[in-house]
Amino acid sequence: MSNGGLRLIKADEVSPATAQTSGMLRSAAISGDLTGARSLWMGRTELPPGVRSGDHHHGDSETGIYVVSGSPAFEFRDPVSGEIVRLSARPGDYVWVPPHVPHREENLSPDQVAVIVVARSTQEAIVVNVDSL
Repeated sequence: MSNGGLRLIKADEVSPATAQTSGMLRSAAISGDLTGARSLWMGRTELPPGVRSGDHHHGDSETGIYVVSGSPAFEFRDPVSGEIVRLSARPGDYVWVPPHVPHREENLSPDQVAVIVVARSTQEAIVVNVDSL
């Protein structure tokens, strides 16, 4: 927990004991449980080659994603047209996910793990798995 100062969370200290969605592995780094964070959750997600995650959303929290490696794609249903939209990303790109927007991640690479860093506007690991977009 927080002692009032900065806290370094080393790569081998992240915890997989956080909300999960099929097809991906989330690891928490900054959360209420791990650091005493009150309004931020941050962690890493890995998508194995050729895998598509389950459909999900993150409740009331906004989500910011930074692509570290791989070629992940993010799919959601456009609220106006009803069409499925695919955003293809590469290392260095960012993706913003508004609250309550169902989406899924897919690793388009046949041989490289996609790694993304995720930040949410709540310290809770809110993940609501849904049947479809």
